[in-house]
Amino acid sequence: MREYPHECCGLLIGSSEGDRKTVTDLRVAENQRHDSLRNRYLIDAGFIFRIESDLRGSGKAILGFFHSHPDAPARPSVYDQEHAWPWYSYLIVSVKQGKPADTTVWQLKQDRSGFTEEAFEVSTVEVS
Repeated sequence: MREYPHECCGLLIGSSEGDRKTVTDLRVAENQRHDSLRNRYLIDAGFIFRIESDLRGSGKAILGFFHSHPDAPARPSVYDQEHAWPWYSYLIVSVKQGKPADTTVWQLKQDRSGFTEEAFEVSTVEVS
């Protein structure tokens, strides 16, 4: 809501065991996509490397990414598919007229042909 009408973005941090991912922390990133903030996001590679470095030895890792879709459905766009990586989870929040609406989580198929929706449940998550 804070970034509306622009896209917010950041990292999903936690641990994984088999196919189960447990997100315990969200790291908010500054959207570096200054040319098209409303319908695109870009996370600085340096930010990702710093987080990976901070997590080394902690048992936690980057499990995926989150971003918002201002006044659009919480479904991956063609742009999202072109820039996603398999295995990682992509949480998308639809923000309609400044209020959060739907939230979905997706994983890009190994052959990059599309996304599979992931089941998720929400409990307390630390945001930093």
